This record gives sequence, C-alpha cells and structure tokens, in this order.
Amino acid sequence: MKDLPSKIHIIGSVGSGKTTFAKKLSIQTGIQHYELDNMVWERVEGSRDIRRNVEERDGQLYNIVKFDKWIIEGVHHTWVKGSLDQADLIIFLDIPYGKRNYRIIKRFIRQIVGIEKANYTPTFKMFIKMFKWNAYFENKSKPEILKLLDHYGDKVVICKNNVDLKNFIKMELRQ
Repeated sequence: MKDLPSKIHIIGSVGSGKTTFAKKLSIQTGIQHYELDNMVWERVEGSRDIRRNVEERDGQLYNIVKFDKWIIEGVHHTWVKGSLDQADLIIFLDIPYGKRNYRIIKRFIRQIVGIEKANYTPTFKMFIKMFKWNAYFENKSKPEILKLLDHYGDKVVICKNNVDLKNFIKMELRQ
C-alpha cells in the first residue's frame, strides 16, 4: 500500500465538492489543505471580505507551494500555474451541471438554517451569483481548464462523480 501524492491540486466549479473532498483528503492524509478563495479574499469577521491585490494573492500561493506537502483547492485557473506545475496530482472534479446546481441549493439551505458554515454571508444575492458562476464555469472556464490540463498529462485525473473519486483514492492507496 502506498501513500497518495503529497502535493495535490483540486479544481472544479462551485458545487463540485472541491472543499468537502479537500477536507476529507486532508484528514485522511494529514496534509494541510488551502482554499484558493481565501488567497483571493481577506476574511474580515463581522464585515465584508476584502479582495487582496494580485501581489498579495500570488504571494500567498507562492508561499504555500514551497511546502513539501499541500492540498490546494479552488475554481481559479488563470493565476495558479505555480501550484499546477508543482502538483504531483491534479484532480478535476467535472461534476454534471445539474448536480452542481442541486448542491448549490442544498448548501444555501443548510447555511441559512445554520447547519453548514460559510466563509461568506449566505445572502440571496450570493445564492444567485453561485448559479451565474456555475453557468460561466460550464460555458467558459471548463473548456479553458480542460485545454490547460492537457499540458499536465498523466498527473491529471478527471472525476465525474463521487464514485469516481472513491475508486480513484482506493486504487491509489492499493498501488
């Protein structure tokens, strides 16, 4: 039995399960996980988040990819070449569009009733934005990401559902 790679980049749309999967993988492996959104946004308790400037954002990513082990997850693909280049494994969560929309609705309800914590304030405006981001991802970002990932060859795994993810992890641990 072998260990999973120690530098893992997970990419996918809102509602694809990136954060949930990264957290579970982090617990399973003991490798710290990092959310790209938290590099983009400075989280301010009790106030609106503040967008970091490009230098701060890129500096945070640069400092993380210097570590021997990490799990980085997010939808961002235009400024993360450093982590993609350094990753031992890139997992693209290509979950169907309708399933992602369902998860957005489910997450919003769970956040509103206080069952699930959010890094942002779960407002109706944010809820609507997530559907727009999901559609943009499907039509614009996803083709760009697939083209970008072609460059990384064998270190890319595309998972279309939770069964694919579970099977991949089981296979990796068996080798």
